Amino acid sequence: MSADHDAYIAAAPEHLRPALSELRSQLRRVLPDAEEVIAYKMPGFRIGQSIVAGYAAFSKQCGLYLAPSAIIAHGADIAAAGLKSTKTGVTFSPDRPIPAGLVEKLARASRQA
Repeated sequence: MSADHDAYIAAAPEHLRPALSELRSQLRRVLPDAEEVIAYKMPGFRIGQSIVAGYAAFSKQCGLYLAPSAIIAHGADIAAAGLKSTKTGVTFSPDRPIPAGLVEKLARASRQA
């Protein structure tokens, strides 16, 4: 299924591709046993029947999507990084990516949800 992730990144706006590739690599390291899938029209990482993390590209920014409990648990860290979050996601731009340590915390928390 990783070819689907490759195709998704290749189809994203060019200026977002490096950030998406880096985020994908970070998620693969944190979730080595997850299967790469396309769910809800975006790349995701599935363990069992659950999508633990997903990411998406928009015209000007990217998003990392996780379990709502992961966003709540790390809301202060997200704010401290100067990032915006919704109930299920964190948006970021290539010039202000999600710090690697925060990606790891969020993915681990989402996995536990």
